[in-house]
Amino acid sequence: MKQKTIIEGLIFLAGEEGLTFEQICSALDHPVNDAVVEDLETLKKQYDDPDSGIELTEFSNRYKFITKEAIYPYGQRIFEHAKPASLSQAALETLAIVAYKQPITRVEIEEIRGVNCEVMLKKLQAQGLIEAKDRLDTVGKPLLYTVTDEFLDAFELNTLAELPELPQHDGEEDLFGNEEEE
Repeated sequence: MKQKTIIEGLIFLAGEEGLTFEQICSALDHPVNDAVVEDLETLKKQYDDPDSGIELTEFSNRYKFITKEAIYPYGQRIFEHAKPASLSQAALETLAIVAYKQPITRVEIEEIRGVNCEVMLKKLQAQGLIEAKDRLDTVGKPLLYTVTDEFLDAFELNTLAELPELPQHDGEEDLFGNEEEE
């Protein structure tokens, strides 16, 4: 079986999770090499064909198959009665704080938001958008929260550097309570 065919099948099997370049090379029992890169580029071109309903894409360093945008109206007919997953205003606020200030503790998030956010953090973790990746080396060893690859994928970002800049207001605190530098 051709290596390109195996790569195609592996990415399909991975589904929404997708695969990293390193995972693909590991599954093939190959060191990282140009042949795998060439096969991925060939697959991208193959699925870029207008007669294909899917495409191979790379988000957050993960390769995955996605449906082409032109398919959306047809898919919408199928799923129009399904309730889309959405985030509440509180969830979006908490998620934004974690994304912009990570790694950050629950107490720091609560100081910025002004409300208890323990339940919201658990909900965002359950949705796979944030994770408690480490502990702060201080009294009580509080958890440090960061966003996940699923967050990057959900917001179609490759890195956090692609997040929009926060609005600046002269002589005021920014959205997260930081004093403005002059």
